[in-house]
Amino acid sequence: MNKITSLSEAVRQLVHDGDLIYAAGFTHLIPFAAGHEIIRQGRKNLTLARATPDLIYDQMVAAGCAKKVVFSYMGNPGVGSLRIVRAELEAGRLEWEEYSHFGMISRLQAGAAGLPFMPMNPTAAVDLELANPQYRTIIDPYSGGEVVVVPALKPDVAIVHVQRCDSQGNAQIWGIIGEQKEAAFAAERVILTTEEIVPEEVIRADPNRTLIPGFIVDAVCEVPYCSHPSYTQGYYDRDNAFYLEWDKISQDRQAVQAWLDEWVYGVRGRAEYWEKLGHEAHKRLQVKPRLSQPINYGSY
Repeated sequence: MNKITSLSEAVRQLVHDGDLIYAAGFTHLIPFAAGHEIIRQGRKNLTLARATPDLIYDQMVAAGCAKKVVFSYMGNPGVGSLRIVRAELEAGRLEWEEYSHFGMISRLQAGAAGLPFMPMNPTAAVDLELANPQYRTIIDPYSGGEVVVVPALKPDVAIVHVQRCDSQGNAQIWGIIGEQKEAAFAAERVILTTEEIVPEEVIRADPNRTLIPGFIVDAVCEVPYCSHPSYTQGYYDRDNAFYLEWDKISQDRQAVQAWLDEWVYGVRGRAEYWEKLGHEAHKRLQVKPRLSQPINYGSY
């Protein structure tokens, strides 16, 4: 079934006030364009879950979309603090839960498998266990020893960005693999954004790269440059300069609002946003081809 739609329509139909949103992607493939569209449409009282909130959730919190953040590392990667999220937490205006990376992934694995919780080996994060009552211990029925458990994470909506997919949502990822598959299987609804939509035969020709099957996807949105200022392996580079720039912008709430007015509310979508960045930025973020070796799926 053809599931292609615009990102604005996907957000309009599938993201509701009060939802628990999981924007997947680790280091690259972060769906910034979807976060901006949620801001543009004025969604409120969201619970925003991500292993690393990155700038996408700093911006969404600044725009007033969130009531709570759930995370396993919080910072402007390679730069410093997420100033907006931190300020809201310290002021008591934003609820939060913190886990280790392993804890967050274990929660998603439980959600994806339809289990109520997931056991873990000792976390080596005793302070987190003390601070977060969602970490609990149960008795292992086989050994009689204690194991740590965390509850399943079942997002209302998972937003997953990929390099390519077909019109049904069968999606392929390469480079660093994060929690995309687990988030998609755990979620009630899945919005898939992609750099390009390709014919089904392209996907079928290289099946081992297909992490997300189309039968769990609700909407397919072709959104080139969706991840900027993050990156998409093989398509464009990380905009490190912007991560440094955001650290300065986020020190001043008026500067943050001015940025949102210009770069989110002031553009109609990702295509206009990318055009506004300009030729110099496009050239700076270009990547040179580095092709993998072909493989042979031949059979008798």
